[in-house]
Amino acid sequence: MEDIKIKIIIPFPTNRAAQIAYDVLRIDPEPKRNHIKKEYVLDDNILSVEFCGDIAKNVRTALTNFYESLILCVETQDQFGPPLSEEYNYY
Repeated sequence: MEDIKIKIIIPFPTNRAAQIAYDVLRIDPEPKRNHIKKEYVLDDNILSVEFCGDIAKNVRTALTNFYESLILCVETQDQFGPPLSEEYNYY
């Protein structure tokens, strides 16, 4: 069976907002049993995510979980307001 590929392109209002979403979303790997590959690409304020898998049900589940996490991330950023700086110091 041929792989199913879906690419999602998400524009953010600023580079920093996109960087926050990228950092938050990419840390959750797909479970091995799903056989789904996710590839994140950040380009300025555009976050692109490509999903690839051979079973439609698993791709659909991965997309649903991704959108739930994305919505939570965006709502959290809206709640706290825009980042105070364009840089992030982890320590």
